[in-house]
Amino acid sequence: MSPPAKRGRKRGHNPHIPRHIDQAKLPDGIYFDHRGRGNWYTIYQEGDRRRRKNIATARATLAELHQLADDLSHTDRHKLRWLSQQFHDSSQFKQLAAKTREGYDYAAAVLLEQPTRLGIPFGDLATKRITSAVVQRLVDRIADEGTPSKANAVLRYLGRLFRWGRNRGYCDDNPAHGVEHAKERERRRLPESPIMAKLIAHAQATGNDYPRRGQKGSCPTYLWIVMELAYLCRLRGIEVITLTDANARPEGLLTNRRKGSRNNIVAWTPRLRAAWQAAVDRRAEIWNRRSRAVPMLPDRRPLIVSRSGDALRKSSFDSAWQRFIRRAMEAEIITEDERFSMHDLKRKGITDTVGTRHEKQDASGHRSAGMMDVYDLSIPVVPPSS
Repeated sequence: MSPPAKRGRKRGHNPHIPRHIDQAKLPDGIYFDHRGRGNWYTIYQEGDRRRRKNIATARATLAELHQLADDLSHTDRHKLRWLSQQFHDSSQFKQLAAKTREGYDYAAAVLLEQPTRLGIPFGDLATKRITSAVVQRLVDRIADEGTPSKANAVLRYLGRLFRWGRNRGYCDDNPAHGVEHAKERERRRLPESPIMAKLIAHAQATGNDYPRRGQKGSCPTYLWIVMELAYLCRLRGIEVITLTDANARPEGLLTNRRKGSRNNIVAWTPRLRAAWQAAVDRRAEIWNRRSRAVPMLPDRRPLIVSRSGDALRKSSFDSAWQRFIRRAMEAEIITEDERFSMHDLKRKGITDTVGTRHEKQDASGHRSAGMMDVYDLSIPVVPPSS
């Protein structure tokens, strides 16, 4: 967008302009439209046409109007939106892990469209106008909406974005440095056994890998299987969906734990065997329907597959889980207070494990005894003092 057009003659008094504005000091190229609630706007040249752009609401102060006029006199290169685009197009961004890029894409979408009191999106602010105080107010406002984790995601992204821009000469400092994080609620939920059983039964009853067009309320059949395996084997969701036939041993199921936890073999029980066999039968039915060749090597045969027969992706599983939980609440299977995450099933499995805390640690695979404070929420029964 070209800079705002300059006026050719002295500005006349406008009785509709808010009284807190000294009209004699208004910057050039900024005009007021009193219709509706009132808006400040500018006129700019686009090719051979003149266009109008609203830049602020009637509440804007004279100082803010001067800041906006100064920002409009620069090219888009000085705006936060431009800096974000350069970062996402850079080789440094493309070398990040896929999950990290996905998180930054989400944070950028939230950040750039955040409204400001000037009536423009946050992404249209000039980077030199963004101070630590501005960032702190943004974080506090998003957190006050009941989404502290979203506020912290935006703050982390801003810090990474400005660090990248400063190191390449696009901005002078990093206003996100030193800004306080929003306080997130502790989310160590422990689903009650009847609630967990009811939700697993609901997933099993509504599981349908090939729903008819327009059919509502169904979910992928693998959901109840993943829930069962996550609870019985004390596994994360990603650890369940990456199991293969190589994890089936004569004595039990060999885990494939992440984050440095020790693997162990969970002994077969009728319930565990039933969940495993259900996954094997489902996979065979899908592969047969799709005329897929069966891999010869056990570690090439994923236990949980998508409806196309490919190994299920984590992003697809996460989306299916969120849809399932949302629909379960809409159907009043569970309430908002009773909802839980897939990871909470691991916590439930560790808490329900019979034995001492040391035996529970062996079962969970955690190397640190301190992790039991996070995952074992059982209350020990002790004798009274003598």
